[in-house]
Amino acid sequence: MPGKAKIYISFICTVGAVLIANEMFLWESQDILRYLSYLVLAVLTSRLKLNLPGVNGTLSLFFIFVLYGILQLSLPETLVIGCSSALVQTLWHSRVRPKAYQVAFNVCGMALAIVTTSYAYHSEFLRSRHLDVALLLIISCIVFFTMSTFPVATVISLTEGKRLRKVWYECYFWSFPYYLAGAAIAGVISAVDRYVGWQSALLIVPVVYLIYRSYGLYLGRVEDEKKHAEELASLHLRTIEALALAIEAKDHTTHDHLKRVQVYALEIGKSLKLSRVELEALRAAALLHDIGKLAVPEHIISKPGKLTREEF
Repeated sequence: MPGKAKIYISFICTVGAVLIANEMFLWESQDILRYLSYLVLAVLTSRLKLNLPGVNGTLSLFFIFVLYGILQLSLPETLVIGCSSALVQTLWHSRVRPKAYQVAFNVCGMALAIVTTSYAYHSEFLRSRHLDVALLLIISCIVFFTMSTFPVATVISLTEGKRLRKVWYECYFWSFPYYLAGAAIAGVISAVDRYVGWQSALLIVPVVYLIYRSYGLYLGRVEDEKKHAEELASLHLRTIEALALAIEAKDHTTHDHLKRVQVYALEIGKSLKLSRVELEALRAAALLHDIGKLAVPEHIISKPGKLTREEF
């Protein structure tokens, strides 16, 4: 792992640990039974994990209960809900056994996102603007989404040498509508809790599961389309390789030349910072740039001497 990534992970873990320790001294709970009910639900929901496309990561819907906690519970209570759920999400049925620093980063990163979102929702600046509760919730959702996804995208960017904006956009930005839907559910739970009772608010849980199922179906369709695209790309590559072999068979001096052109073209493309798609196109073009030889008669291509004017 690059040194920059290690420093960044250490920074997030340190800040998150300090925030958790500081808030635990301010622990309070007005209704312990209600709190424990939502804590258990959040932890159970964190087990409903969805694999993110393109990265070795997962997403679960426990953030709905985190947003609810920011609306209705104290910050220490919300921190316990969020950090406990993040811990279970990281460890439960993980495809690859997570390392200690990965667990610490996920938990501390969640703490940082929760504290930042709580400060944004309860800030005097926003309150003084007399904003509607729904608008405050949307702003809080945006803050939470940003603070939850950007740190992870930053680590991926530092580790794999990719542009941060590209990693964040391709791996996380598409999930933003689901965060908005989750914020709406958190708002409904909060309203039912306030005006009817927290037991009635638990009836929203089936809706959460419905979102999880629809989300899973959507990601499954995305994964199928990705596999289909990869199969087509593989078919195209095999076709190109077959044509390259045909060129090589027509002119025995072409093989090394094709390889040299491919190496030079790709290295120049990398220096020009071309995208992955453009580099793949360049690779194909390098293999096929002599494809016109297939239409040239054998006795002309293989002629040892100079070509006549008519042959040329």
